Amino acid sequence: MDSIKVSDCMSHQFVSFSPSTHVVEAAIELVKNELLGGPVINDAGHLVGWISEQDCIGAVSQVAYYSERVAMVEDVMSRDVTSVDGDRNAMDLAEDMKKHRRKVYPVVDSSNKVLGVISRRHILRAMCTLIMDSEKGAFSRGGHNPPHHPWPH
Repeated sequence: MDSIKVSDCMSHQFVSFSPSTHVVEAAIELVKNELLGGPVINDAGHLVGWISEQDCIGAVSQVAYYSERVAMVEDVMSRDVTSVDGDRNAMDLAEDMKKHRRKVYPVVDSSNKVLGVISRRHILRAMCTLIMDSEKGAFSRGGHNPPHHPWPH
């Protein structure tokens, strides 16, 4: 696992938001895609913030109770976003996730352009895959069927 980089296990498919998106629209996308949050990017694809379920809930409740639809993503997003480089060691990031209790990070290049996202689930999947792959040899030598990966590649 020491040789696995963030770019090896991150998701290249992600939902992103424009600062000018209505918060309700962002919340709908988060719920529809079962996401905890997503990167907010400018027209050049650079990371400018992060919108989470937590950020959305107050603005969405204003709409639900008072029919006010005024908040935009840029009004409620977190601007101080911790991002990670794709070349970072995935095990080191797993330790940081454990220490700081963060669940998901945007992955950016050197110009702060968003390349994808990585979550605890992505890293856990990579670790489990590595363990199952290493145990295949032990299973086949013992005459047993190796476990199969329960998720799509």
